[in-house]
Amino acid sequence: MDTNNGLPLVAPRVIPVLDPGFRPGVLAAHGFRTLVDQSSGAVPVRLALEQSDGSVFRFDIRVLPETHRQASANFTFVERLIKFLLWSRGGWRIYIDGPESIATYLASHYRDTATGRFDAHLVAQRMFDHPLEVVHTRDLPPEHSETRPLGRHLDGCRIGFDLGGSDRKVAALIDGRVVFSDETVWDPYYKPDPQYHFDGIMDSLAQAASHLPRVDAIGGSAAGVYVNNRVKVGSLFRGVPEEIFNTRVRDLFLEVRKAWHDVPFEVVNDGEVTALAGSMSLGSNAILGIAFGTSTAAGYVTPDGNITSWLNELAFVPVDYNPAAPSDEWSGDYGVGAQYFSQQCVGRLMPAAGIESPADMPLPERLKQVQALMNDGDVRAKRIYETIGVYLGYGVAHFADFYDLRHVLVLGRVTSGPGGNDIIAGAQRVLEVDFPELAQRISFHVPDEHDKRHGQAIAAASLPEIVRTA
Repeated sequence: MDTNNGLPLVAPRVIPVLDPGFRPGVLAAHGFRTLVDQSSGAVPVRLALEQSDGSVFRFDIRVLPETHRQASANFTFVERLIKFLLWSRGGWRIYIDGPESIATYLASHYRDTATGRFDAHLVAQRMFDHPLEVVHTRDLPPEHSETRPLGRHLDGCRIGFDLGGSDRKVAALIDGRVVFSDETVWDPYYKPDPQYHFDGIMDSLAQAASHLPRVDAIGGSAAGVYVNNRVKVGSLFRGVPEEIFNTRVRDLFLEVRKAWHDVPFEVVNDGEVTALAGSMSLGSNAILGIAFGTSTAAGYVTPDGNITSWLNELAFVPVDYNPAAPSDEWSGDYGVGAQYFSQQCVGRLMPAAGIESPADMPLPERLKQVQALMNDGDVRAKRIYETIGVYLGYGVAHFADFYDLRHVLVLGRVTSGPGGNDIIAGAQRVLEVDFPELAQRISFHVPDEHDKRHGQAIAAASLPEIVRTA
C-alpha cells in the first residue's frame, strides 16, 4: 500500500487517465479515520484556530495511540488537516489539546521547514498581523465567528472589475443592466513596479466609465486578502519587493478610490465574488464557487446567504496526498489546489497527454492551444479535461467535509468551451462511484459563456452600497 510518512494512501476507484499516481486527500483522510476507529485506545484531539478579530473555529478529531505500529501517520494526517484549515479558515494561533508530540511536531514544521514557514508567514503574519503560534493546552477558547451579507446592490450607475492573473475584466451597469463588458490581457504576477497594476486598473475603469452617464459606485475582486480595501496579501503583487508592497500596494485601492472622487468603493477576495455571482445567478445559497483561472479562486456563501471571515484560499489546500505530487511554484508544497484547478493544471498535463508546446509559451496560450484541439475533437485534449474532472470530483468530496454544500459553481477560463462539460461530467461520476450520498446532495453548475468570462465583474459591481441622502 502507498504511504506518506506512515499515512496510508488510497487509490481512487475513478483513476484520472493522465495521472495514475493521484492519491486523493479525501480518501486518505477517510481511510485514516477508519484505521483509528478499528484500533483500540484511539486518542481524542481538540483543535482551534484563532483569528485576529477574536473569531475561533473548533475541530475535534481522533488519532492513533502512540504505541500503535502506524502512529507516525498521526503527524502527516494532522499536518495536512491543519494546512487545509489554515488556508480555508485562516488564523494565527493554533490550539491543540492532545498528545504533546503532535504539538511539538507542528511547531517544528512551521518553524523549520520551507513550506511551513511559507504558510506561517503568509497566513498568520501577512493576513492576520501576528507570528504563528502553536499552543499546547487543555483550555481551548469557545467557537465564535460572525457572518455578514455581501453585495447584491444593483441600483445606480456602477462599475465592476475582476483582476486575474492573465486578464482583467470590467463591466458597466445601469440599475443592474449591463451596458458594457470587456477584458484586457495583462501580466501582473512578476511586475516589480505597482504603477503597472494601478495604470491597468485605471484604464479598465475609464473604459467602463465612458459608457455611463456618471459613476455612482465601484466594486472589484482580486486574488488575495483585503480588509477595508487595503491589501493584506495578493498573488497579483508577488513580484513587488516587500518594502514597496508596504509603502504602495497596501493602499493601492484607496489611491484608486481617491482618483474616482471617493465614490462608494469596495474590493474583496475574488473567491467571495465567485460565490456571490453563483448565488445571484442561481437564486440559492450553500454555494462553493471555484474559478479555474491562472490559479484557483474560491468563495463560499452560507446556507443563510451570507459570507464568513474564512479565507477560502483553496489554491493552497492539499488535495493530493501523494508526496510525489506536483509542487506549487509559489509555496513549494505538493498536491495543493492550484496544480489541479487552474491553467497551471492544463499546462502540466499537456506533456502527459502528448501535446507539445514551446517551453516559454505562457499558460493562457497553452490553454488556447488545448481548447482549439478540443474543438477539433482531439482525444488528447479530451483526456486533459477528463483528468481535471476526476480531480474536481475528489476535491469537492474533500471540501464537503469542511463546508455545508448544496451547490458547486464551476467557472473560469479553463471551463470555457466543450471541455467544461467534460470536467463536470467527470466530477459527477466520481461522486456517483465513490460518494453516492454526496451525489444526491450536491449539484454542479456551469454558467453560460458570458457569465463564465464576465459574471465575476458584474457581481463585483454589486458590492458597494450607495447611501442616498434625503
